[in-house]
Amino acid sequence: MAFSSTTRQQNINRLQNETMDLLIIGGGITGAGVAIKASAMNIKTGLIDMQDFAEGTSPRSTKLVHGGIRYLKTFDVGVVADTVKERAVVQGIAPHIPKPDPMLLPIYNEGGATFDMFSVKVAMDLYDQLAAVTDPNYTNYTLSRDEVLQREPQLDPTNLVGGGVYLDYRNNDARLVIENIKKAHENGGIIASHVKATGLLHDADGRVIGVMAHDQVAGTDFEIHARIVINTTGPWSDTVRQYDQDANFKPQMRPTKGVHLVVDAAKLPVPKPTYFDSGDQDGRMIFVVPRENKTYFGTTDTDYHGDFAHPTVTQEDVDYLLSIINRRFPSVKLGINDIESSWAGLRPLIAANGSSDYNGGNSGKISDKSFDDVIDVVDQFESQKASREDVEEVLNDLESSLAEDRLSPSAVSRGSALTSSSDGLLTLAGGKLTDYRKMAAGAMALIRKLLADQFDESFNAINSKNLPVSGGDIDPNNVAATITFYAKQGTDHGLTNDEALQIANLYGSNAARVFSLIGKVEPTHGLSVAETISLRYALDEEMTLTPVDYLLRRTNHLLFMRDSLDSVKDGVIATMADYLGWDAATTQAQTELLNQTIAESDLAALKQG
Repeated sequence: MAFSSTTRQQNINRLQNETMDLLIIGGGITGAGVAIKASAMNIKTGLIDMQDFAEGTSPRSTKLVHGGIRYLKTFDVGVVADTVKERAVVQGIAPHIPKPDPMLLPIYNEGGATFDMFSVKVAMDLYDQLAAVTDPNYTNYTLSRDEVLQREPQLDPTNLVGGGVYLDYRNNDARLVIENIKKAHENGGIIASHVKATGLLHDADGRVIGVMAHDQVAGTDFEIHARIVINTTGPWSDTVRQYDQDANFKPQMRPTKGVHLVVDAAKLPVPKPTYFDSGDQDGRMIFVVPRENKTYFGTTDTDYHGDFAHPTVTQEDVDYLLSIINRRFPSVKLGINDIESSWAGLRPLIAANGSSDYNGGNSGKISDKSFDDVIDVVDQFESQKASREDVEEVLNDLESSLAEDRLSPSAVSRGSALTSSSDGLLTLAGGKLTDYRKMAAGAMALIRKLLADQFDESFNAINSKNLPVSGGDIDPNNVAATITFYAKQGTDHGLTNDEALQIANLYGSNAARVFSLIGKVEPTHGLSVAETISLRYALDEEMTLTPVDYLLRRTNHLLFMRDSLDSVKDGVIATMADYLGWDAATTQAQTELLNQTIAESDLAALKQG
């Protein structure tokens, strides 16, 4: 179904001339989650984003659908219970995106360590129960010190006492956003990227009835009218809320910055994702993740006060991460020149809830009674004297001497908040990527009620747990075989097995549409057949407007295929110029933008400095 630059212009025309039931400001994972459900309910849904979809926060995560085992250090199990349940839902509705990949957790006997061998085993057993992990290929187990070193001989053996292995999921965060956006479009959503909300429209009673908007491509201004407007702009949430110029406005966001660095796998070989304390007793933990013949590691997790649209990797970030990696893997001796690519991103935390997705909730201690209750109910569950619901009830009622305030009824998941301004502007902010569908479901329950109560518009509720994203029409219990089936369609038409598998994994059930372009679209400007059909699909059906859109967010080429990037980038630019009808000046501007993005990812300035 066409979702191209032409579609964008058609949608802008519709946004100007039709009244939306719901207008969503922000096309990251939160807005995409609201859009897919609203459009599936036949609510007339508009969505705009001032950048590309998933350009802000969503594609800059650690690229895991992370279960949050660290929260079990303080028995903050409500977070883990919610997260692992929702992780299973996401894997069900987008089975081609999250992929199971057990994670190694080395345990060091050192000050400030998150776990020791006893506590990690308790935490992992509880984790498996919460996540309903029963497949013997994925249930947790512990390793001795020697077994850990057999798996990862580069790890520092000093103070290493053993390790644990538990289930986690690799993720393609940008693809998860675009697949939700595409499905919302297929459902009838009226969606346009590079359209910025510049102000709010109000009726005579002071109620929000739409937004003033600016087309970032054409440079034109227009109005969009809507019955309900929801702000899902992540770190920019307070900026949009301030459009009201409310004297009682209070900021609610506290963004933190995470940084990840990518090196060739040969320079930092790890067989499986690995997760460990920084060793600096600063409360931070570090991921080291193998992916596509590369290894990436992060994060620094620091408060951020700079340009939300352009967080950057600093020398301090690099020094911090390299010092930890070289301490934990002393033989690798990584330096800045080994870094092939990088990314920095923001986590849109709610200041009042304030817990990092990676570094746990609070550092409080559990009361003796709460701890005894947990041990007792887990023992009963294992002896089949208590149900899973009994366990969850105890876990959800844990007391902590330093616990965060209980969330108000408007908080639709841990760390997120759904609020309404005095003029009716809704804001859905915070949360974790894993929780996006649950956050959207909470928001849509309110939106459906508002449409009924205020506008006499009735819409049937749907269960978004059963609403697959675009490309997600795959049996989640048979993903590998289905991906292999789709890949064969590519190899049957002359692609290599690696090329066909890459496309099948990237596009899921839409891979058939990509492979159908073989023989219909001739390779040009030196691109391979595989690159040509992938690019054409992105232009036709993924509203790809720039080379950066394609090479960074549609394919992750810029991050994990840096060694082949220089050989394809000119062909991508030239092919897009032909398709989109760019003049010489536009082509030059897009070339400069791509080169600037690559240089920043390469850390060129830091390497030269």
